[in-house]
Amino acid sequence: MKQISSLDIKQLAGQAHTSPRRRANFNVHGELSDPIQRLAIAMEPDTLVCPHRHPHTWELLYPLAGRFVVLNFDEAGYVIERRILGEESAVLETAAGVWHAVLSLDAGGVIFEVKHGPYRPIAEEDFAPWGPQEGEARVADLLAWYANAQVGERWPG
Repeated sequence: MKQISSLDIKQLAGQAHTSPRRRANFNVHGELSDPIQRLAIAMEPDTLVCPHRHPHTWELLYPLAGRFVVLNFDEAGYVIERRILGEESAVLETAAGVWHAVLSLDAGGVIFEVKHGPYRPIAEEDFAPWGPQEGEARVADLLAWYANAQVGERWPG
């Protein structure tokens, strides 16, 4: 029987806190080739999840600790949906091919993700061209924007 315990969640959050990327994951699936990927991802509020899409799969998110802003975007980068996972929403599913991003609102935030495998790194064309990438100067501004972005707004950067 596989499990993610309360201690596992705390340890994972601690790993994210000390990680240079400010996140860490714990895979429940055994292999990256598994047809369904299941993993807990700890993210600190200052980690960047670049706006991206998964053309081949939906993505289901469930909060294990903390709250998360989940944004869906249209092709031009306008917010078409905004939810607070762990507050107003208990589970969210983003359809295949939809541009999206996630922001942890709380230190020690841990999210559970389920999607089709096998694992595929996100291809360059599946990162939104209008969003900054990790390491760019505008990342802090984008994260602040994620926290407050509303439906109909577009990242001004």
